[in-house]
Amino acid sequence: MSAPNTSSDLTDAQYNDAIQAVLTRIETTVDGWLEADVADIDAARSGGMLTLTLPNRTQLIINAQPPLQELWLAARRGGFHFRHSSDGRWLDTRSGDEFFALLSACASEQAGVPLSF
Repeated sequence: MSAPNTSSDLTDAQYNDAIQAVLTRIETTVDGWLEADVADIDAARSGGMLTLTLPNRTQLIINAQPPLQELWLAARRGGFHFRHSSDGRWLDTRSGDEFFALLSACASEQAGVPLSF
């Protein structure tokens, strides 16, 4: 498969804003699941890293990589690196998969319930 169409021409400020938007979206979603009793996931944020601990104690780790302008995801399924695309999505540098779709799939697998970010 060819490399996805990604762009590295974000300024540092734009990259930081994009990362903060991703992390905030994830935290807001997890908070909603807690309130609706969908999934008991603990979200712990430290700077550009967000750790999601699922009820079975497995984790998903989302981490900003400013020097590379990437967003990384560590899951049971493996490690993934995403770059910001010209259309505003974060795409995996190997497969081209979209970040939130892959995060949803990994979270669903690890939680044992369907979850969508």
